[in-house]
Amino acid sequence: MKTRTLGPNRLEVSAVGLGCMTMTGGYGQDPDRGEMLGLLRSALDLGVTFFDTAEIYGLHANEELVGEGLAADLDRVVIATKFANHIDPDTRRVTGRMLRPDEVATAVEGSLTRLGVDAIDLYYQHRVNPDYPIEEFAGAVGDLIRAGKVKNYGMSEAAADTIRRAHAVTPVAAVQSEYSLWWRRPEEGVLDACRELGIGFVPFSPLGKGFLTGTIDASRTFEPGADLRASIPRFEPAALEQNVALVDGVRAIASERGATPGQVALAWLLTQEPWIVPIPGTTKLARVEENSAAADLELTADEVARLTALSDSIEIVGGRYPDFLEAQTNL
Repeated sequence: MKTRTLGPNRLEVSAVGLGCMTMTGGYGQDPDRGEMLGLLRSALDLGVTFFDTAEIYGLHANEELVGEGLAADLDRVVIATKFANHIDPDTRRVTGRMLRPDEVATAVEGSLTRLGVDAIDLYYQHRVNPDYPIEEFAGAVGDLIRAGKVKNYGMSEAAADTIRRAHAVTPVAAVQSEYSLWWRRPEEGVLDACRELGIGFVPFSPLGKGFLTGTIDASRTFEPGADLRASIPRFEPAALEQNVALVDGVRAIASERGATPGQVALAWLLTQEPWIVPIPGTTKLARVEENSAAADLELTADEVARLTALSDSIEIVGGRYPDFLEAQTNL
């Protein structure tokens, strides 16, 4: 697979990465652990070298899975993980508060152990804690870099000014935020900050939590408590009836190219900047194969313009998160 680089240290990763969150649940299923270990290794065989996890995914279980699955190939991969919430180490339960800057050093020790690595390739602050200056968190991660426990500093769902302030203390390698044809808020300042500072950008949910694959319509239901999409306003039936027009347009271009809607949606992201690396998540090998192939789908300028105009022209109905979760982003 083609590669791209992130940040001032030019961290080299596959052009399409793999988001590992759902490998330990979240979309109405409880994946078989053995199958997910095999999926990680199959992804590596397909050329994927960039794997994304977080200590909160599966409440530590996801980091353990990723660490075990990639243990034999650590010299070939880049593993990104994240900190933000305080998780009781004994009960593995979220305590309801966010980490303080002085607790980041303890959090990283847990991630290092679960991943089975000596240093974390890319360590994101998963969400901004508004109770402390961002400079204190940037300084804490900077201390970890100097101690050799972290190689690169990342931020997730942060506003442009917050990114600039953090970067002035410790250089930021990558910013991770949701970005796709149906969620383009990073274009409102964050991508400009990344361009200005030489920071890579890593879109999560680049396929709109499955919506842009063309497999979800207004008749689809999601199990409350088991599938996180059950609580997302834009996945409500009335919203889906309106939002499906976007997928119809993507599907038309995909048909012309002999590609899938998901591949076209990923290819559109890859054309935006050479330092953008999407991390679609899946629990299915066929999807990993499909998403990886998107790195070789080169859209024409006309196709890119048509997709952008399509996204501009359709008013997406419903928020991407419930209001209380959306309030925790773009700080």
